Amino acid sequence: MLNRSGESALASVLGAHQLRARITDDTTYCGRWRDREPQTAHATFHLMAAGKCLIEAAVLERTVELEAGDLIIFTRGAAHTLCNVSLPGGEPEAQDAVMLCGELDFATGTRNPVLDALPDCFVVRGRDSETQFAQLAHLMCAVSRAQTFGRQVVLDKLADALFVMGLRHHINQTPNPRGLLAALLDAKLALALDAMHTRLGQDWTVTRLAEVACMSRTAFALRFSEVIGLSPHQYLTETRMTEALRLLKDPRLSTAAISGKLGYQSE
Repeated sequence: MLNRSGESALASVLGAHQLRARITDDTTYCGRWRDREPQTAHATFHLMAAGKCLIEAAVLERTVELEAGDLIIFTRGAAHTLCNVSLPGGEPEAQDAVMLCGELDFATGTRNPVLDALPDCFVVRGRDSETQFAQLAHLMCAVSRAQTFGRQVVLDKLADALFVMGLRHHINQTPNPRGLLAALLDAKLALALDAMHTRLGQDWTVTRLAEVACMSRTAFALRFSEVIGLSPHQYLTETRMTEALRLLKDPRLSTAAISGKLGYQSE
Protein backbone atom coordinates (compact mmCIF):
# COMPACT_ATOMS: atom_id res chain seq x y z
CA MET A 1 0.00 0.00 0.00
CA LEU A 2 1.36 3.41 -0.96
CA ASN A 3 2.00 5.82 1.89
CA ARG A 4 1.63 9.58 1.57
CA SER A 5 5.17 10.08 0.25
CA GLY A 6 4.68 7.30 -2.30
CA GLU A 7 1.39 8.83 -3.47
CA SER A 8 3.00 12.25 -3.82
CA ALA A 9 5.97 10.89 -5.76
CA LEU A 10 3.71 8.89 -8.10
CA ALA A 11 1.61 11.97 -8.80
CA SER A 12 4.77 13.95 -9.59
CA VAL A 13 6.06 11.26 -11.96
CA LEU A 14 2.76 10.93 -13.82
CA GLY A 15 2.48 14.72 -14.04
CA ALA A 16 6.00 15.11 -15.39
CA HIS A 17 5.51 12.46 -18.09
CA GLN A 18 1.99 13.71 -18.96
CA LEU A 19 -0.16 10.63 -19.35
CA ARG A 20 -2.60 10.82 -22.26
CA ALA A 21 -5.36 8.27 -22.82
CA ARG A 22 -7.72 7.99 -25.77
CA ILE A 23 -10.69 5.73 -26.40
CA THR A 24 -10.46 4.56 -30.00
CA ASP A 25 -13.31 2.04 -30.34
CA ASP A 26 -16.57 0.90 -28.79
CA THR A 27 -16.85 -2.52 -30.37
CA THR A 28 -19.47 -5.28 -30.37
CA TYR A 29 -18.48 -8.78 -31.57
CA CYS A 30 -21.03 -11.43 -32.51
CA GLY A 31 -20.91 -15.10 -33.50
CA ARG A 32 -17.54 -16.64 -34.38
CA TRP A 33 -14.94 -13.88 -34.47
CA ARG A 34 -11.21 -13.28 -34.20
CA ASP A 35 -9.56 -9.86 -34.19
CA ARG A 36 -5.77 -9.51 -34.53
CA GLU A 37 -4.24 -6.35 -33.07
CA PRO A 38 -0.74 -5.46 -34.38
CA GLN A 39 2.23 -4.23 -32.37
CA THR A 40 1.98 -0.50 -31.66
CA ALA A 41 4.33 2.20 -30.40
CA HIS A 42 2.11 2.97 -27.41
CA ALA A 43 0.27 1.10 -24.68
CA THR A 44 -3.14 -0.31 -25.57
CA PHE A 45 -6.04 -1.51 -23.45
CA HIS A 46 -9.42 -3.22 -23.60
CA LEU A 47 -12.22 -2.77 -21.07
CA MET A 48 -14.93 -5.43 -21.25
CA ALA A 49 -18.36 -3.84 -21.09
CA ALA A 50 -20.40 -7.03 -21.57
CA GLY A 51 -19.91 -10.69 -22.42
CA LYS A 52 -16.57 -12.52 -22.50
CA CYS A 53 -13.54 -12.88 -24.74
CA LEU A 54 -10.18 -14.63 -24.91
CA ILE A 55 -6.86 -12.80 -25.29
CA GLU A 56 -3.86 -14.52 -26.87
CA ALA A 57 -0.40 -12.95 -27.07
CA ALA A 58 3.25 -13.96 -27.11
CA VAL A 59 3.83 -11.90 -23.94
CA LEU A 60 1.21 -13.95 -22.05
CA GLU A 61 2.11 -17.25 -20.41
CA ARG A 62 -1.37 -18.56 -21.19
CA THR A 63 -4.59 -17.45 -22.83
CA VAL A 64 -6.48 -14.94 -20.68
CA GLU A 65 -10.26 -14.91 -20.43
CA LEU A 66 -11.93 -11.56 -19.77
CA GLU A 67 -15.46 -10.98 -18.58
CA ALA A 68 -17.55 -7.85 -18.05
CA GLY A 69 -15.76 -5.31 -15.87
CA ASP A 70 -12.23 -6.62 -16.60
CA LEU A 71 -9.44 -4.42 -17.94
CA ILE A 72 -6.32 -5.62 -19.78
CA ILE A 73 -3.41 -3.29 -20.54
CA PHE A 74 -0.52 -4.02 -22.93
CA THR A 75 1.99 -1.53 -21.58
CA ARG A 76 4.36 -1.79 -24.56
CA GLY A 77 1.73 -2.24 -27.24
CA ALA A 78 2.39 -5.94 -27.79
CA ALA A 79 0.59 -7.66 -30.66
CA HIS A 80 -2.34 -9.74 -29.48
CA THR A 81 -5.46 -11.51 -30.68
CA LEU A 82 -9.00 -11.26 -29.31
CA CYS A 83 -11.50 -14.01 -29.98
CA ASN A 84 -14.76 -15.37 -28.66
CA VAL A 85 -14.93 -17.91 -25.85
CA SER A 86 -15.57 -21.47 -27.02
CA LEU A 87 -17.98 -23.94 -25.49
CA PRO A 88 -16.71 -27.39 -24.38
CA GLY A 89 -17.56 -28.82 -27.79
CA GLY A 90 -15.44 -26.23 -29.56
CA GLU A 91 -18.29 -24.10 -30.89
CA PRO A 92 -18.19 -20.35 -30.17
CA GLU A 93 -20.33 -19.11 -27.33
CA ALA A 94 -23.36 -17.23 -28.71
CA GLN A 95 -23.04 -14.39 -26.20
CA ASP A 96 -22.04 -11.03 -27.70
CA ALA A 97 -18.84 -9.35 -26.49
CA VAL A 98 -18.78 -5.59 -26.03
CA MET A 99 -15.62 -3.66 -25.18
CA LEU A 100 -14.06 -0.24 -25.09
CA CYS A 101 -10.60 -0.13 -26.66
CA GLY A 102 -8.03 2.59 -26.33
CA GLU A 103 -4.46 3.83 -26.37
CA LEU A 104 -2.20 5.16 -23.63
CA ASP A 105 0.94 7.16 -24.12
CA PHE A 106 3.12 9.71 -22.41
CA ALA A 107 4.18 13.06 -23.82
CA THR A 108 7.80 12.19 -23.04
CA GLY A 109 7.73 8.90 -24.96
CA THR A 110 7.69 5.23 -24.12
CA ARG A 111 10.78 5.29 -21.90
CA ASN A 112 9.75 6.39 -18.45
CA PRO A 113 10.02 4.88 -14.96
CA VAL A 114 6.31 4.03 -14.76
CA LEU A 115 6.20 1.85 -17.89
CA ASP A 116 9.69 0.46 -17.15
CA ALA A 117 8.36 -0.85 -13.83
CA LEU A 118 5.33 -2.60 -15.34
CA PRO A 119 5.12 -6.02 -17.02
CA ASP A 120 4.32 -6.25 -20.73
CA CYS A 121 0.71 -6.93 -19.81
CA PHE A 122 -1.43 -6.88 -16.70
CA VAL A 123 -5.11 -7.50 -15.95
CA VAL A 124 -7.43 -5.85 -13.46
CA ARG A 125 -10.37 -8.08 -12.62
CA GLY A 126 -13.57 -6.17 -12.04
CA ARG A 127 -14.70 -8.62 -9.36
CA ASP A 128 -11.44 -8.23 -7.42
CA SER A 129 -11.01 -4.47 -7.78
CA GLU A 130 -12.06 -1.56 -5.62
CA THR A 131 -15.68 -0.46 -5.80
CA GLN A 132 -14.55 2.84 -7.32
CA PHE A 133 -12.83 1.02 -10.20
CA ALA A 134 -15.99 -0.94 -11.01
CA GLN A 135 -18.05 2.25 -10.82
CA LEU A 136 -15.67 4.08 -13.14
CA ALA A 137 -15.70 1.23 -15.67
CA HIS A 138 -19.51 1.20 -15.58
CA LEU A 139 -19.62 4.99 -16.04
CA MET A 140 -17.30 4.82 -19.06
CA CYS A 141 -19.50 2.23 -20.74
CA ALA A 142 -22.61 4.32 -20.05
CA VAL A 143 -21.01 7.49 -21.43
CA SER A 144 -19.84 5.66 -24.54
CA ARG A 145 -23.32 4.39 -25.31
CA ALA A 146 -25.05 7.72 -24.58
CA GLN A 147 -23.65 9.43 -27.72
CA THR A 148 -24.04 12.84 -26.07
CA PHE A 149 -22.16 16.10 -26.68
CA GLY A 150 -18.55 15.95 -25.45
CA ARG A 151 -18.61 12.15 -25.27
CA GLN A 152 -15.08 11.65 -26.62
CA VAL A 153 -13.53 14.26 -24.33
CA VAL A 154 -15.24 12.79 -21.27
CA LEU A 155 -14.24 9.24 -22.20
CA ASP A 156 -10.59 10.21 -22.66
CA LYS A 157 -10.50 11.96 -19.28
CA LEU A 158 -12.11 8.96 -17.62
CA ALA A 159 -9.60 6.66 -19.36
CA ASP A 160 -6.78 8.62 -17.71
CA ALA A 161 -8.32 7.85 -14.33
CA LEU A 162 -8.97 4.23 -15.31
CA PHE A 163 -5.26 3.69 -15.99
CA VAL A 164 -4.21 5.27 -12.70
CA MET A 165 -6.72 3.16 -10.77
CA GLY A 166 -5.56 0.07 -12.66
CA LEU A 167 -1.97 0.98 -11.82
CA ARG A 168 -2.88 1.38 -8.16
CA HIS A 169 -4.57 -2.03 -8.20
CA HIS A 170 -1.46 -3.58 -9.75
CA ILE A 171 0.81 -1.97 -7.15
CA ASN A 172 -1.35 -3.24 -4.28
CA GLN A 173 -1.88 -6.75 -5.67
CA THR A 174 1.40 -7.78 -7.28
CA PRO A 175 3.60 -9.80 -4.88
CA ASN A 176 6.91 -8.63 -6.36
CA PRO A 177 6.73 -5.07 -7.72
CA ARG A 178 9.85 -3.81 -9.46
CA GLY A 179 11.60 -0.57 -10.33
CA LEU A 180 9.87 2.67 -9.44
CA LEU A 181 6.77 0.87 -8.16
CA ALA A 182 8.84 -1.13 -5.68
CA ALA A 183 10.59 2.06 -4.57
CA LEU A 184 7.28 3.82 -3.98
CA LEU A 185 6.24 1.01 -1.64
CA ASP A 186 9.51 1.31 0.30
CA ALA A 187 8.78 3.87 3.06
CA LYS A 188 12.34 5.21 3.13
CA LEU A 189 12.95 5.35 -0.60
CA ALA A 190 9.53 6.95 -1.07
CA LEU A 191 10.59 9.83 1.20
CA ALA A 192 13.66 10.50 -0.95
CA LEU A 193 11.70 10.19 -4.22
CA ASP A 194 9.02 12.56 -2.99
CA ALA A 195 11.63 15.14 -1.94
CA MET A 196 13.50 14.77 -5.23
CA HIS A 197 10.41 15.15 -7.41
CA THR A 198 8.80 18.00 -5.50
CA ARG A 199 12.04 20.00 -5.15
CA LEU A 200 13.95 19.25 -8.35
CA GLY A 201 15.88 22.52 -8.22
CA GLN A 202 17.44 21.78 -4.85
CA ASP A 203 21.14 20.98 -4.72
CA TRP A 204 20.63 17.29 -4.08
CA THR A 205 23.53 15.02 -3.21
CA VAL A 206 23.41 11.36 -2.28
CA THR A 207 24.21 12.35 1.30
CA ARG A 208 21.28 14.80 1.48
CA LEU A 209 18.87 12.32 -0.07
CA ALA A 210 20.06 9.66 2.38
CA GLU A 211 19.32 12.03 5.24
CA VAL A 212 15.78 12.54 3.95
CA ALA A 213 15.37 8.76 3.79
CA CYS A 214 16.80 8.38 7.32
CA MET A 215 19.51 6.03 6.05
CA SER A 216 23.27 6.02 5.85
CA ARG A 217 24.74 7.26 2.58
CA THR A 218 26.08 3.84 1.59
CA ALA A 219 22.93 1.92 2.50
CA PHE A 220 20.72 4.43 0.66
CA ALA A 221 22.83 4.42 -2.52
CA LEU A 222 22.90 0.62 -2.61
CA ARG A 223 19.19 0.15 -1.98
CA PHE A 224 18.19 2.87 -4.46
CA SER A 225 20.35 1.35 -7.21
CA GLU A 226 19.18 -2.19 -6.50
CA VAL A 227 15.48 -1.32 -6.52
CA ILE A 228 15.27 1.25 -9.33
CA GLY A 229 18.19 0.10 -11.46
CA LEU A 230 19.79 3.55 -11.59
CA SER A 231 22.03 5.38 -9.16
CA PRO A 232 20.40 8.32 -7.31
CA HIS A 233 22.44 10.73 -9.46
CA GLN A 234 21.38 9.03 -12.72
CA TYR A 235 17.73 9.01 -11.68
CA LEU A 236 17.87 12.68 -10.64
CA THR A 237 19.48 13.66 -13.95
CA GLU A 238 16.89 11.78 -16.02
CA THR A 239 14.07 13.28 -13.96
CA ARG A 240 15.44 16.80 -14.46
CA MET A 241 15.81 16.25 -18.20
CA THR A 242 12.21 15.01 -18.41
CA GLU A 243 10.99 18.12 -16.62
CA ALA A 244 13.19 20.31 -18.83
CA LEU A 245 11.61 18.74 -21.92
CA ARG A 246 8.17 19.62 -20.58
CA LEU A 247 9.14 23.18 -19.62
CA LEU A 248 10.86 23.89 -22.94
CA LYS A 249 7.47 23.62 -24.64
CA ASP A 250 6.39 26.77 -22.79
CA PRO A 251 7.43 29.76 -24.97
CA ARG A 252 7.31 32.05 -21.94
CA LEU A 253 10.27 30.29 -20.32
CA SER A 254 13.85 30.81 -21.45
CA THR A 255 16.49 28.09 -21.36
CA ALA A 256 18.30 30.04 -18.65
CA ALA A 257 15.16 30.23 -16.53
CA ILE A 258 14.54 26.51 -16.91
CA SER A 259 18.15 25.71 -16.03
CA GLY A 260 17.91 27.71 -12.82
CA LYS A 261 14.55 26.17 -11.95
CA LEU A 262 16.06 22.69 -12.18
CA GLY A 263 19.19 23.41 -10.16
CA TYR A 264 21.72 24.09 -12.91
CA GLN A 265 23.98 27.16 -12.74
CA SER A 266 24.18 27.70 -16.50
CA GLU A 267 22.31 26.88 -19.69
